[in-house]
Amino acid sequence: MSYLNNAVLECRNLRVIVDDNEIIRGVDLTIAPGEVHALMGPNGSGKSTLVNALAGHPGYRVEGEIWLNGEQVQSLEPEERAHKGLFLGFQYPVAIPGVTTSTMLRTALKAKQGEAHAPSVFLKELKRAFSRLDIPWEFASRYINDGFSGGEKKRLEVLQMLMLEPRVALLDEIDSGLDIDALKVAASGIQQIAEQNTGVLLVTHYQRILAHVKPHVVHVLVGGRIVKSGGPEQALELEDRGYEWLEPEIPLAAGRGAT
Repeated sequence: MSYLNNAVLECRNLRVIVDDNEIIRGVDLTIAPGEVHALMGPNGSGKSTLVNALAGHPGYRVEGEIWLNGEQVQSLEPEERAHKGLFLGFQYPVAIPGVTTSTMLRTALKAKQGEAHAPSVFLKELKRAFSRLDIPWEFASRYINDGFSGGEKKRLEVLQMLMLEPRVALLDEIDSGLDIDALKVAASGIQQIAEQNTGVLLVTHYQRILAHVKPHVVHVLVGGRIVKSGGPEQALELEDRGYEWLEPEIPLAAGRGAT
């Protein structure tokens, strides 16, 4: 049974080994419905490794426990975790020539819900999502990310998240490559999905997106361990002081805002 009855995502003493190197060295994390947790840290600290391990990267060896909606999932394939409500927004979204955005989303929704929406209902929902994120409607008939700019790819990741309404959204540097207008639009999408009771783990290097998406907790990952957790003000402190003053040798079981 989950330690926190209403948690949508938990990991306990999570360790991740990649090519015989231990990258994540004992991470505890608990996210409740509607909570936004920001994960910050220097380059090479293991942020992307952590979110990819939570999503089920097949090249990683994982020790410890991962709980999704009160169910252990560390032995499940990525597709099975996705069916149970886990969404991963990629740091570097790939192009998929030959598959249109609308086809991919309709197929994904059918897989999630067990049946396809009527075309008229699906198109209405898709148009609303495109409008909310200020994405030109013509992108619905274009191949996924094929010829898209970096900012357009990131907006499409947020669009997929809004359409699929996951229980947990893992967003790996969704703000990278975005200008200020696109950043505000993406932040608005993240805020909306959190208000629908999705738990969000937002990996970012910079405080700027956190000015638009207010996190409940900010975690600092250094040397594969969460060394400090606090409120939104912690991001400002990091912007001010950097990471050198934080010691990777101090492990912290990062629950709900421990410091």
